[in-house]
Amino acid sequence: MNMKPILNVLGALLTLLGITMIAPILISYFLAGSDLIGLVKSSVVCIVVGFPLWFFTKHKKSLNNKIGFAIVTLSWITAAFAGSLPFYLTGAIPNFTDAFFESMSGVTTTGATILGNPATLINLPNGIESLPRGVLFWRSFIQWVGGMGIIVFYIAILPVLGSGGIQLFKLEVPGPVADKIKPRLRETAKMLWIVYCSLTLLQIILLTLAGMPFFDSVCHGFTTMPTGGFSTQNESIGAYSSELIHYIIIAFMFIAGVNFTLHYKAITGNVKAHIKDYEFRVYAFIVFLSTILIFFNISSVNSEYTHDNFLKSLFQSLAILTGTGYTSANYELWPFFSQHLLLILMFLGAMGGSTSGGMKIARIILLIKSAMTETRRMLHARAIIPIKIGKRIISDEIVRNTLGFSLIYISVFIITSLALSFFNLDLQSAVGAAASAIGNVGPAFGDFGPTDNYSTLHPTGKWLLSFCMLLGRLEIFAVIVLLSAAYWK
Repeated sequence: MNMKPILNVLGALLTLLGITMIAPILISYFLAGSDLIGLVKSSVVCIVVGFPLWFFTKHKKSLNNKIGFAIVTLSWITAAFAGSLPFYLTGAIPNFTDAFFESMSGVTTTGATILGNPATLINLPNGIESLPRGVLFWRSFIQWVGGMGIIVFYIAILPVLGSGGIQLFKLEVPGPVADKIKPRLRETAKMLWIVYCSLTLLQIILLTLAGMPFFDSVCHGFTTMPTGGFSTQNESIGAYSSELIHYIIIAFMFIAGVNFTLHYKAITGNVKAHIKDYEFRVYAFIVFLSTILIFFNISSVNSEYTHDNFLKSLFQSLAILTGTGYTSANYELWPFFSQHLLLILMFLGAMGGSTSGGMKIARIILLIKSAMTETRRMLHARAIIPIKIGKRIISDEIVRNTLGFSLIYISVFIITSLALSFFNLDLQSAVGAAASAIGNVGPAFGDFGPTDNYSTLHPTGKWLLSFCMLLGRLEIFAVIVLLSAAYWK
Protein backbone atom coordinates (compact mmCIF):
# COMPACT_ATOMS: atom_id res chain seq x y z
CA MET A 1 0.00 0.00 0.00
CA ASN A 2 1.21 3.48 -0.87
CA MET A 3 1.99 5.19 2.46
CA LYS A 4 2.72 8.61 0.94
CA PRO A 5 -0.84 10.01 0.97
CA ILE A 6 -1.41 8.63 4.46
CA LEU A 7 1.73 10.26 5.84
CA ASN A 8 0.86 13.47 4.01
CA VAL A 9 -2.52 13.75 5.72
CA LEU A 10 -1.15 12.79 9.14
CA GLY A 11 1.67 15.31 8.76
CA ALA A 12 -0.75 18.12 7.89
CA LEU A 13 -3.03 17.11 10.75
CA LEU A 14 -0.17 17.23 13.27
CA THR A 15 0.88 20.64 11.94
CA LEU A 16 -2.64 22.02 12.23
CA LEU A 17 -3.04 20.73 15.76
CA GLY A 18 0.34 22.22 16.69
CA ILE A 19 -0.76 25.59 15.32
CA THR A 20 -4.07 25.50 17.22
CA MET A 21 -2.10 25.06 20.44
CA ILE A 22 -1.15 28.72 20.10
CA ALA A 23 -4.55 29.59 21.61
CA PRO A 24 -3.94 27.84 24.97
CA ILE A 25 -0.33 29.08 24.89
CA LEU A 26 -1.56 32.69 24.72
CA ILE A 27 -4.06 32.05 27.52
CA SER A 28 -1.32 30.60 29.69
CA TYR A 29 1.07 33.44 28.83
CA PHE A 30 -1.33 36.26 29.75
CA LEU A 31 -2.46 34.48 32.92
CA ALA A 32 1.11 33.52 33.88
CA GLY A 33 0.07 29.87 34.01
CA SER A 34 2.35 27.07 35.13
CA ASP A 35 1.48 25.14 31.96
CA LEU A 36 3.15 27.55 29.50
CA ILE A 37 6.39 25.62 28.90
CA GLY A 38 4.59 22.30 28.50
CA LEU A 39 2.15 23.79 26.00
CA VAL A 40 4.97 25.35 23.96
CA LYS A 41 6.82 22.02 23.92
CA SER A 42 3.67 20.24 22.75
CA SER A 43 3.14 22.72 19.92
CA VAL A 44 6.77 22.52 18.82
CA VAL A 45 6.75 18.70 18.80
CA CYS A 46 3.61 18.59 16.62
CA ILE A 47 4.88 21.18 14.12
CA VAL A 48 8.48 19.88 13.96
CA VAL A 49 7.24 16.34 13.27
CA GLY A 50 4.19 17.22 11.21
CA PHE A 51 5.35 19.92 8.81
CA PRO A 52 8.29 18.02 7.22
CA LEU A 53 6.12 14.92 7.04
CA TRP A 54 3.46 16.86 5.14
CA PHE A 55 5.87 18.86 2.97
CA PHE A 56 7.95 15.92 1.71
CA THR A 57 5.01 13.63 0.95
CA LYS A 58 2.95 15.91 -1.30
CA HIS A 59 1.01 14.08 -3.98
CA LYS A 60 -1.56 14.79 -6.70
CA LYS A 61 -3.36 11.47 -6.92
CA SER A 62 -6.85 11.09 -5.47
CA LEU A 63 -7.50 8.58 -2.73
CA ASN A 64 -9.05 5.15 -3.03
CA ASN A 65 -11.23 3.43 -0.44
CA LYS A 66 -8.38 1.39 0.98
CA ILE A 67 -6.23 4.42 1.73
CA GLY A 68 -9.30 6.32 2.93
CA PHE A 69 -10.00 3.77 5.67
CA ALA A 70 -6.41 3.99 6.88
CA ILE A 71 -6.39 7.78 6.91
CA VAL A 72 -9.62 8.06 8.91
CA THR A 73 -8.55 5.65 11.64
CA LEU A 74 -4.94 6.79 11.87
CA SER A 75 -5.98 10.46 11.86
CA TRP A 76 -8.00 9.94 15.01
CA ILE A 77 -5.24 8.01 16.72
CA THR A 78 -2.76 10.71 15.72
CA ALA A 79 -5.09 13.44 16.97
CA ALA A 80 -5.48 11.63 20.29
CA PHE A 81 -1.71 11.27 20.63
CA ALA A 82 -1.12 14.95 19.80
CA GLY A 83 -3.94 15.96 22.11
CA SER A 84 -2.37 14.06 25.00
CA LEU A 85 0.93 16.00 24.82
CA PRO A 86 -0.34 19.16 26.59
CA PHE A 87 -1.71 17.02 29.43
CA TYR A 88 1.48 14.99 29.74
CA LEU A 89 4.19 17.59 29.11
CA THR A 90 2.62 20.19 31.41
CA GLY A 91 2.52 17.65 34.23
CA ALA A 92 -1.25 18.07 34.61
CA ILE A 93 -1.60 14.33 33.95
CA PRO A 94 1.88 12.84 34.54
CA ASN A 95 0.90 9.30 33.53
CA PHE A 96 0.89 8.87 29.73
CA THR A 97 -1.84 6.20 29.77
CA ASP A 98 -4.11 8.59 31.63
CA ALA A 99 -3.14 11.50 29.37
CA PHE A 100 -3.92 9.45 26.23
CA PHE A 101 -7.21 8.23 27.74
CA GLU A 102 -8.24 11.82 28.49
CA SER A 103 -7.25 12.93 24.99
CA MET A 104 -8.97 10.05 23.20
CA SER A 105 -12.05 10.74 25.27
CA GLY A 106 -11.79 14.36 24.14
CA VAL A 107 -11.31 13.95 20.38
CA THR A 108 -13.99 11.24 20.24
CA THR A 109 -16.28 13.54 22.27
CA THR A 110 -16.86 10.80 24.83
CA GLY A 111 -16.30 12.89 27.94
CA ALA A 112 -15.01 10.08 30.16
CA THR A 113 -12.31 11.48 32.42
CA ILE A 114 -9.66 10.39 34.88
CA LEU A 115 -9.97 13.80 36.55
CA GLY A 116 -12.45 15.01 39.13
CA ASN A 117 -11.62 13.00 42.22
CA PRO A 118 -9.09 14.99 44.30
CA ALA A 119 -8.25 11.96 46.44
CA THR A 120 -6.58 10.25 43.48
CA LEU A 121 -4.78 13.30 42.11
CA ILE A 122 -1.92 14.45 44.30
CA ASN A 123 -0.76 16.98 41.71
CA LEU A 124 -4.31 18.36 41.36
CA PRO A 125 -5.67 18.71 44.91
CA ASN A 126 -8.98 20.18 43.67
CA GLY A 127 -9.41 17.89 40.69
CA ILE A 128 -10.49 19.50 37.41
CA GLU A 129 -10.66 22.93 39.00
CA SER A 130 -6.92 22.76 39.75
CA LEU A 131 -6.01 22.48 36.07
CA PRO A 132 -4.25 25.56 34.62
CA ARG A 133 -6.46 27.62 32.29
CA GLY A 134 -4.41 26.80 29.20
CA VAL A 135 -4.83 23.05 29.73
CA LEU A 136 -8.52 23.49 30.59
CA PHE A 137 -9.06 25.36 27.33
CA TRP A 138 -7.20 22.71 25.33
CA ARG A 139 -9.26 19.99 27.01
CA SER A 140 -12.43 21.67 25.76
CA PHE A 141 -11.03 22.62 22.36
CA ILE A 142 -10.10 19.07 21.34
CA GLN A 143 -13.72 18.06 21.91
CA TRP A 144 -14.93 20.94 19.77
CA VAL A 145 -12.64 19.95 16.89
CA GLY A 146 -13.57 16.29 17.31
CA GLY A 147 -17.28 17.07 17.27
CA MET A 148 -17.74 17.64 13.57
CA GLY A 149 -14.83 15.44 12.80
CA ILE A 150 -11.13 15.80 12.18
CA ILE A 151 -11.56 14.73 8.57
CA VAL A 152 -14.49 17.05 7.78
CA PHE A 153 -12.50 19.87 9.39
CA TYR A 154 -9.51 18.89 7.32
CA ILE A 155 -11.50 18.84 4.07
CA ALA A 156 -12.88 22.29 4.82
CA ILE A 157 -9.42 23.80 5.22
CA LEU A 158 -7.02 21.97 2.93
CA PRO A 159 -7.98 20.59 -0.49
CA VAL A 160 -5.27 17.93 -0.42
CA LEU A 161 -7.65 14.97 -0.47
CA GLY A 162 -8.93 15.58 -3.99
CA SER A 163 -11.90 13.56 -5.20
CA GLY A 164 -11.02 10.78 -2.78
CA GLY A 165 -12.27 12.98 0.03
CA ILE A 166 -15.83 11.76 -0.53
CA GLN A 167 -14.87 8.36 0.89
CA LEU A 168 -13.52 10.02 4.03
CA PHE A 169 -16.65 12.16 4.36
CA LYS A 170 -18.92 9.12 4.21
CA LEU A 171 -16.81 7.35 6.82
CA GLU A 172 -16.59 10.36 9.10
CA VAL A 173 -20.13 11.78 9.16
CA PRO A 174 -22.00 9.71 11.77
CA GLY A 175 -25.18 7.90 10.77
CA PRO A 176 -26.32 5.41 8.14
CA VAL A 177 -26.61 8.07 5.40
CA ALA A 178 -24.16 10.92 4.78
CA ASP A 179 -26.08 13.77 3.14
CA LYS A 180 -24.28 16.21 0.87
CA ILE A 181 -25.65 19.73 1.22
CA LYS A 182 -23.63 21.11 -1.69
CA PRO A 183 -22.55 19.44 -4.95
CA ARG A 184 -18.90 19.93 -4.02
CA LEU A 185 -17.69 18.02 -0.98
CA ARG A 186 -15.47 20.82 0.25
CA GLU A 187 -18.40 23.23 0.13
CA THR A 188 -20.47 20.76 2.15
CA ALA A 189 -17.81 20.57 4.85
CA LYS A 190 -17.59 24.36 4.96
CA MET A 191 -21.35 24.74 5.32
CA LEU A 192 -21.42 22.21 8.15
CA TRP A 193 -18.67 24.09 9.95
CA ILE A 194 -20.36 27.46 9.47
CA VAL A 195 -23.50 26.09 11.15
CA TYR A 196 -21.42 24.42 13.86
CA CYS A 197 -19.35 27.53 14.61
CA SER A 198 -22.39 29.83 14.57
CA LEU A 199 -24.28 27.69 17.08
CA THR A 200 -21.21 27.47 19.30
CA LEU A 201 -20.77 31.24 19.29
CA LEU A 202 -24.46 31.78 20.05
CA GLN A 203 -24.29 29.44 23.03
CA ILE A 204 -21.17 31.17 24.42
CA ILE A 205 -22.94 34.54 24.21
CA LEU A 206 -26.11 33.25 25.88
CA LEU A 207 -24.23 31.49 28.70
CA THR A 208 -22.23 34.64 29.39
CA LEU A 209 -25.39 36.77 29.48
CA ALA A 210 -26.95 34.20 31.83
CA GLY A 211 -24.18 34.80 34.36
CA MET A 212 -21.66 32.05 33.66
CA PRO A 213 -18.03 33.33 33.76
CA PHE A 214 -16.78 34.05 30.23
CA PHE A 215 -13.99 31.46 30.31
CA ASP A 216 -16.42 28.79 31.52
CA SER A 217 -18.90 29.88 28.82
CA VAL A 218 -16.29 29.37 26.11
CA CYS A 219 -15.25 25.96 27.45
CA HIS A 220 -18.86 24.76 27.81
CA GLY A 221 -19.73 26.12 24.38
CA PHE A 222 -16.83 24.09 22.99
CA THR A 223 -18.04 20.93 24.73
CA THR A 224 -21.82 21.15 24.29
CA MET A 225 -22.11 21.38 20.51
CA PRO A 226 -19.82 18.37 19.96
CA THR A 227 -21.84 16.53 22.66
CA GLY A 228 -18.56 16.03 24.49
CA GLY A 229 -19.31 16.91 28.10
CA PHE A 230 -15.93 17.97 29.50
CA SER A 231 -16.66 20.65 32.10
CA THR A 232 -14.45 23.12 33.95
CA GLN A 233 -16.06 22.05 37.23
CA ASN A 234 -15.80 18.84 39.25
CA GLU A 235 -19.60 18.86 39.68
CA SER A 236 -20.14 19.50 35.96
CA ILE A 237 -23.24 21.64 35.27
CA GLY A 238 -24.50 20.85 38.77
CA ALA A 239 -21.96 23.41 39.99
CA TYR A 240 -24.10 26.22 38.53
CA SER A 241 -27.25 27.07 40.47
CA SER A 242 -28.83 29.17 37.70
CA GLU A 243 -31.79 27.40 36.08
CA LEU A 244 -31.36 29.63 33.04
CA ILE A 245 -27.85 28.23 32.48
CA HIS A 246 -29.26 24.69 32.71
CA TYR A 247 -32.00 25.45 30.18
CA ILE A 248 -29.55 27.06 27.75
CA ILE A 249 -27.36 23.96 27.86
CA ILE A 250 -30.45 21.74 27.50
CA ALA A 251 -31.47 23.66 24.38
CA PHE A 252 -28.06 23.32 22.77
CA MET A 253 -27.71 19.65 23.72
CA PHE A 254 -31.02 19.08 21.92
CA ILE A 255 -29.79 21.07 18.91
CA ALA A 256 -26.50 19.14 18.84
CA GLY A 257 -28.42 15.87 18.75
CA VAL A 258 -30.14 16.87 15.49
CA ASN A 259 -28.84 16.09 12.00
CA PHE A 260 -26.81 19.18 11.04
CA THR A 261 -28.12 19.13 7.49
CA LEU A 262 -31.55 19.94 8.92
CA HIS A 263 -30.11 22.99 10.69
CA TYR A 264 -28.57 24.15 7.43
CA LYS A 265 -31.84 23.68 5.53
CA ALA A 266 -33.75 25.61 8.19
CA ILE A 267 -31.23 28.47 8.19
CA THR A 268 -31.35 28.72 4.38
CA GLY A 269 -35.13 29.04 4.22
CA ASN A 270 -36.64 25.58 4.67
CA VAL A 271 -38.12 26.36 8.09
CA LYS A 272 -40.20 23.17 8.14
CA ALA A 273 -37.21 20.90 7.53
CA HIS A 274 -37.12 19.65 11.11
CA ILE A 275 -40.84 18.96 11.48
CA LYS A 276 -41.01 17.14 8.14
CA ASP A 277 -38.15 14.83 9.09
CA TYR A 278 -39.38 11.50 10.47
CA GLU A 279 -36.24 10.79 12.50
CA PHE A 280 -36.44 14.24 14.13
CA ARG A 281 -40.01 13.60 15.27
CA VAL A 282 -38.96 10.27 16.79
CA TYR A 283 -35.98 11.96 18.47
CA ALA A 284 -38.21 14.65 20.02
CA PHE A 285 -40.69 12.00 21.18
CA ILE A 286 -37.94 9.93 22.85
CA VAL A 287 -36.72 13.04 24.71
CA PHE A 288 -40.27 13.83 25.81
CA LEU A 289 -41.13 10.27 26.84
CA SER A 290 -37.90 9.58 28.74
CA THR A 291 -38.17 12.92 30.57
CA ILE A 292 -41.76 12.25 31.65
CA LEU A 293 -41.02 8.67 32.75
CA ILE A 294 -37.96 9.66 34.78
CA PHE A 295 -39.74 12.69 36.25
CA PHE A 296 -42.68 10.65 37.57
CA ASN A 297 -40.37 7.85 38.70
CA ILE A 298 -37.99 10.00 40.77
CA SER A 299 -40.80 12.24 42.02
CA SER A 300 -42.97 9.36 43.20
CA VAL A 301 -40.35 8.28 45.74
CA ASN A 302 -41.05 11.22 48.04
CA SER A 303 -44.17 12.54 46.27
CA GLU A 304 -42.24 15.68 45.27
CA TYR A 305 -43.46 16.64 41.80
CA THR A 306 -41.29 19.74 41.65
CA HIS A 307 -39.82 21.84 38.86
CA ASP A 308 -36.34 20.90 40.10
CA ASN A 309 -37.06 17.21 39.52
CA PHE A 310 -38.45 17.98 36.06
CA LEU A 311 -35.36 20.01 35.17
CA LYS A 312 -33.02 17.22 36.30
CA SER A 313 -35.07 14.62 34.41
CA LEU A 314 -34.98 16.63 31.19
CA PHE A 315 -31.31 17.49 31.58
CA GLN A 316 -30.08 13.94 32.24
CA SER A 317 -32.31 12.40 29.56
CA LEU A 318 -30.81 14.69 26.93
CA ALA A 319 -27.26 14.49 28.31
CA ILE A 320 -27.25 10.68 28.10
CA LEU A 321 -29.28 10.32 24.88
CA THR A 322 -27.07 12.75 22.97
CA GLY A 323 -23.90 11.41 24.60
CA THR A 324 -23.01 14.85 25.95
CA GLY A 325 -22.40 13.37 29.39
CA TYR A 326 -22.89 16.49 31.49
CA THR A 327 -24.41 15.85 34.90
CA SER A 328 -26.72 18.01 36.98
CA ALA A 329 -27.63 15.31 39.50
CA ASN A 330 -26.29 12.05 40.88
CA TYR A 331 -28.59 9.75 38.93
CA GLU A 332 -27.20 6.72 40.76
CA LEU A 333 -29.38 7.80 43.69
CA TRP A 334 -32.47 7.60 41.47
CA PRO A 335 -34.77 4.53 41.39
CA PHE A 336 -33.54 1.57 39.37
CA PHE A 337 -36.14 2.15 36.65
CA SER A 338 -34.67 5.58 35.86
CA GLN A 339 -31.12 4.20 35.87
CA HIS A 340 -32.16 1.37 33.56
CA LEU A 341 -33.82 3.84 31.20
CA LEU A 342 -30.65 5.96 31.08
CA LEU A 343 -28.65 2.84 30.20
CA ILE A 344 -31.02 2.19 27.28
CA LEU A 345 -30.62 5.81 26.13
CA MET A 346 -26.84 5.27 26.04
CA PHE A 347 -27.36 2.66 23.33
CA LEU A 348 -29.90 4.68 21.33
CA GLY A 349 -27.98 7.92 20.74
CA ALA A 350 -29.54 10.88 18.93
CA MET A 351 -30.01 11.50 15.19
CA GLY A 352 -27.76 10.34 12.38
CA GLY A 353 -25.69 13.23 11.05
CA SER A 354 -25.45 14.78 14.51
CA THR A 355 -22.40 14.91 16.77
CA SER A 356 -23.91 12.39 19.20
CA GLY A 357 -22.78 8.84 19.86
CA GLY A 358 -24.72 5.60 20.25
CA MET A 359 -26.32 3.51 17.53
CA LYS A 360 -28.35 6.51 16.24
CA ILE A 361 -32.13 6.72 16.11
CA ALA A 362 -32.16 6.25 12.31
CA ARG A 363 -30.62 2.81 12.73
CA ILE A 364 -33.04 1.86 15.50
CA ILE A 365 -35.97 2.89 13.30
CA LEU A 366 -34.48 0.93 10.41
CA LEU A 367 -34.03 -2.19 12.54
CA ILE A 368 -37.66 -2.04 13.73
CA LYS A 369 -39.01 -1.42 10.23
CA SER A 370 -36.81 -4.19 8.83
CA ALA A 371 -38.20 -6.65 11.36
CA MET A 372 -41.78 -5.58 10.60
CA THR A 373 -41.16 -5.83 6.84
CA GLU A 374 -39.71 -9.33 7.16
CA THR A 375 -42.83 -10.36 9.07
CA ARG A 376 -45.03 -9.01 6.28
CA ARG A 377 -42.90 -10.74 3.66
CA MET A 378 -43.46 -14.06 5.42
CA LEU A 379 -47.19 -13.53 4.98
CA HIS A 380 -46.86 -12.23 1.40
CA ALA A 381 -43.87 -14.08 -0.04
CA ARG A 382 -44.14 -12.62 -3.55
CA ALA A 383 -44.83 -9.04 -2.52
CA ILE A 384 -42.21 -6.34 -3.07
CA ILE A 385 -42.28 -4.34 0.14
CA PRO A 386 -39.75 -1.50 0.35
CA ILE A 387 -38.47 -0.20 3.67
CA LYS A 388 -39.07 3.51 4.19
CA ILE A 389 -38.05 6.10 6.75
CA GLY A 390 -40.48 8.94 6.18
CA LYS A 391 -40.71 9.29 2.41
CA ARG A 392 -37.21 7.96 1.76
CA ILE A 393 -36.92 4.42 0.45
CA ILE A 394 -33.96 2.70 2.09
CA SER A 395 -31.81 0.54 -0.18
CA ASP A 396 -30.98 -3.07 0.67
CA GLU A 397 -27.32 -2.07 0.93
CA ILE A 398 -28.04 0.36 3.78
CA VAL A 399 -30.26 -2.23 5.50
CA ARG A 400 -27.46 -4.82 5.35
CA ASN A 401 -24.97 -2.24 6.58
CA THR A 402 -27.24 -1.36 9.50
CA LEU A 403 -27.79 -4.99 10.47
CA GLY A 404 -24.06 -5.65 10.34
CA PHE A 405 -23.28 -2.52 12.32
CA SER A 406 -25.81 -3.42 15.02
CA LEU A 407 -24.46 -6.95 15.37
CA ILE A 408 -20.87 -5.76 15.71
CA TYR A 409 -21.90 -2.93 18.07
CA ILE A 410 -23.63 -5.31 20.49
CA SER A 411 -20.80 -7.84 20.16
CA VAL A 412 -18.17 -5.23 21.04
CA PHE A 413 -20.27 -4.16 24.02
CA ILE A 414 -20.59 -7.75 25.31
CA ILE A 415 -16.89 -8.55 24.83
CA THR A 416 -15.78 -5.25 26.41
CA SER A 417 -18.02 -5.63 29.47
CA LEU A 418 -16.77 -9.19 29.91
CA ALA A 419 -13.14 -8.07 29.59
CA LEU A 420 -13.65 -5.26 32.12
CA SER A 421 -15.05 -7.73 34.64
CA PHE A 422 -11.67 -9.47 34.45
CA PHE A 423 -10.27 -6.45 36.34
CA ASN A 424 -12.58 -7.29 39.25
CA LEU A 425 -15.23 -4.73 38.33
CA ASP A 426 -18.78 -5.44 39.43
CA LEU A 427 -21.47 -6.07 36.82
CA GLN A 428 -22.93 -2.55 37.02
CA SER A 429 -19.53 -0.89 36.56
CA ALA A 430 -18.39 -3.16 33.72
CA VAL A 431 -21.65 -2.96 31.76
CA GLY A 432 -21.96 0.79 32.30
CA ALA A 433 -18.36 1.56 31.28
CA ALA A 434 -18.61 -0.60 28.14
CA ALA A 435 -21.92 0.98 27.06
CA SER A 436 -20.62 4.48 27.83
CA ALA A 437 -17.37 4.03 25.88
CA ILE A 438 -18.82 2.50 22.72
CA GLY A 439 -21.69 5.02 22.86
CA ASN A 440 -19.30 7.98 23.45
CA VAL A 441 -21.30 9.06 26.50
CA GLY A 442 -18.74 9.57 29.31
CA PRO A 443 -20.18 8.97 32.78
CA ALA A 444 -21.57 5.51 33.44
CA PHE A 445 -22.65 3.59 36.55
CA GLY A 446 -21.06 1.96 39.58
CA ASP A 447 -17.41 2.90 39.98
CA PHE A 448 -17.69 5.25 36.99
CA GLY A 449 -20.89 7.08 37.84
CA PRO A 450 -21.62 10.83 37.62
CA THR A 451 -19.70 11.63 40.82
CA ASP A 452 -16.76 9.31 40.02
CA ASN A 453 -14.13 9.03 37.28
CA TYR A 454 -12.00 6.43 35.51
CA SER A 455 -8.74 7.07 37.38
CA THR A 456 -9.03 3.84 39.37
CA LEU A 457 -9.48 1.62 36.30
CA HIS A 458 -6.59 -0.72 35.47
CA PRO A 459 -4.29 0.73 32.75
CA THR A 460 -5.17 -2.11 30.38
CA GLY A 461 -8.82 -1.29 30.91
CA LYS A 462 -8.15 2.34 29.98
CA TRP A 463 -6.51 1.30 26.70
CA LEU A 464 -9.43 -1.03 26.00
CA LEU A 465 -11.98 1.73 26.58
CA SER A 466 -9.89 4.12 24.47
CA PHE A 467 -10.19 1.65 21.61
CA CYS A 468 -13.95 1.38 22.18
CA MET A 469 -14.25 5.18 22.08
CA LEU A 470 -12.51 5.16 18.70
CA LEU A 471 -14.82 2.40 17.43
CA GLY A 472 -17.89 4.30 18.56
CA ARG A 473 -16.82 7.65 17.12
CA LEU A 474 -15.88 6.20 13.73
CA GLU A 475 -18.99 4.03 13.59
CA ILE A 476 -17.00 0.78 13.91
CA PHE A 477 -16.55 -0.18 10.23
CA ALA A 478 -13.74 2.30 9.51
CA VAL A 479 -11.66 0.65 12.24
CA ILE A 480 -12.79 -2.98 11.79
CA VAL A 481 -11.96 -2.93 8.06
CA LEU A 482 -8.43 -1.79 8.87
CA LEU A 483 -8.02 -4.73 11.28
CA SER A 484 -9.35 -7.35 8.85
CA ALA A 485 -7.05 -9.77 7.06
CA ALA A 486 -8.70 -8.98 3.70
CA TYR A 487 -7.59 -5.34 3.96
CA TRP A 488 -3.91 -6.26 3.95
CA LYS A 489 -4.02 -8.69 1.02
